[in-house]
Amino acid sequence: MPSRMPTRQTIAFGEELARLREDAGLSRLELAKRIPVTRSYIGQVENGTTRCRREFATQLDKAMDSGTTMADAWDDLLKNSRYPPWFADYPLAEGTASLLRAYETMFVYGLFQTEAYIRALLLDDADVEARLRRQAVLERENPPMLRIVLAENVLWTCMGSPEVMVEQCEHLLTVSQWRNVTLQIAPTGFYRGLNGSFNLATQADGQELLHMTTTRGGVTSTDREDILHVVGAFSALQASALSLHDSREFLRKAVARWS
Repeated sequence: MPSRMPTRQTIAFGEELARLREDAGLSRLELAKRIPVTRSYIGQVENGTTRCRREFATQLDKAMDSGTTMADAWDDLLKNSRYPPWFADYPLAEGTASLLRAYETMFVYGLFQTEAYIRALLLDDADVEARLRRQAVLERENPPMLRIVLAENVLWTCMGSPEVMVEQCEHLLTVSQWRNVTLQIAPTGFYRGLNGSFNLATQADGQELLHMTTTRGGVTSTDREDILHVVGAFSALQASALSLHDSREFLRKAVARWS
């Protein structure tokens, strides 16, 4: 594929390649000879100016003895069909964030979904695997802080079966007690400034990426006015939502209802 302007995804993929290559003690030329391709092509991939094919990612893994690391990175970052264009940037920002905030009005927050819940929601196995891989951010050495509010109707919407919902609500109870998690339930009502779900990822350096759900998919934005509006509305929402203790009691009632 010809060179083009780097994107956040190709840059992240290239940085991962450069890290693994250096860990393996290989120069670009030495790696190129193992595949084989030109040294300049390795440079283009590392610089993010070329989007390689998945087959090349698997060749990189073989050449560097890196298991499936580069193939997984390709799936997470470069496979266009994995995330819609309006969402493609968000999983990358989510994976490196220091703080994640979200308000969900239809479904359980993605990083808190059980595998059974995900499989009831998503039909494609590749999409299920991608969702599960996103959850790896919770297992980082320094996981992000999470401030999550779920609309109460999320817990009354059956996904899959009552058994799936029991497991999901029990998992939410467990998650709600993690030190880095604040999970609240918002009673049904009108919350000024919030017309739907949103996800906001904040990096350690203060950079932020906002994803807002719409009827035809969503909008991803770095606009400060959009972000400040959502942050303000979210603060008001948290003040109106159930307390942490009452939210856990609500989850226990949900478990009992589905049992």
